[in-house]
Amino acid sequence: MQIGTINIERPIALAPMEDVTDQPFRLVCKRLGADIVYTEFVNSDGLVRDSAKTMRKMEFREEERPFGIQLYGGEESSMEGAAVIAENYNPDLIDINAGCWVKDVAMRGAGAGLLRDLPKMERIIKKVVQSVHLPVTVKTRLGWDSASIKIVDVARMVQDAGAKALTIHCRTRAQGHSGDPDFSWIGRVKEAVSIPIIVNGGLDTPEKIHRVFEETGCDGVMVARAAIDNPWIFKAAKHYARHKEVLATPGIDERVRVLLEHLSLSIERKGERRALIEFRKYYAGYLRNLPNAARTRSELMHFDQLGAIEEHIHRYVDWLKSLEPVGVAL
Repeated sequence: MQIGTINIERPIALAPMEDVTDQPFRLVCKRLGADIVYTEFVNSDGLVRDSAKTMRKMEFREEERPFGIQLYGGEESSMEGAAVIAENYNPDLIDINAGCWVKDVAMRGAGAGLLRDLPKMERIIKKVVQSVHLPVTVKTRLGWDSASIKIVDVARMVQDAGAKALTIHCRTRAQGHSGDPDFSWIGRVKEAVSIPIIVNGGLDTPEKIHRVFEETGCDGVMVARAAIDNPWIFKAAKHYARHKEVLATPGIDERVRVLLEHLSLSIERKGERRALIEFRKYYAGYLRNLPNAARTRSELMHFDQLGAIEEHIHRYVDWLKSLEPVGVAL
């Protein structure tokens, strides 16, 4: 798959997710095999108003490349201005969010709300494409609801407007994250356009990722919520593609290593207090399916110093390892 200077065969990307894909999490996923990573959602209005918080979302390290900044907004002028600002950060691409389903975004005409006004969506894409030298891509959904799926026509429009790739979350806006994604549309889209098509939606196991590549002919895939619970999914999916076998679940030592690496990166980026609070959403993923994980996670929520967290985690690991003689695999 080629987008500008990016040339990766069957890439597995980390999807942009608000309050999730900050720099520390992107670095963890990149080190575990993610081929392309993206910012959280970057509000175009915030950029043109020179919001320091919004600007900070676009900062990244060189090791994150290929790296994309995803912009969202419902106004042509602010999306155009935001794209110019984003380009100054020198990412590898700029992505337009035309897929976010949450009410506060979609009902204000941004994100998936653009699917209810395709002429406006087209104007925004053209404005952004014309305002920057970087490749511009688009991420959207099948349609607003099941009665308004026009993804083949949308794909043609996106290509004609100058975008260099299209990511399709294979659910409608009405579905949100519920229900099964419908990957059957991808073949029709691939027949209609020549730009790369990336598939998103419900890709939570290496087997599913491989099957979607094989059955749809897509050029790449994008993993979202599954990476929160399992950042090793990128590595595991690549292993499955090569060997057709499921990679063993990471053991406790590997889980703790990555957990503490992630936590350290978060503290470096945000400061200790804020990092420890915001990190709480990740404990469930790192500890999933381990004995007494729920209680341990609950206990970790109460600590506000790194040293106390490290000590508690190491005590928990020692206790887990003491169970191995009685048949608990770690």
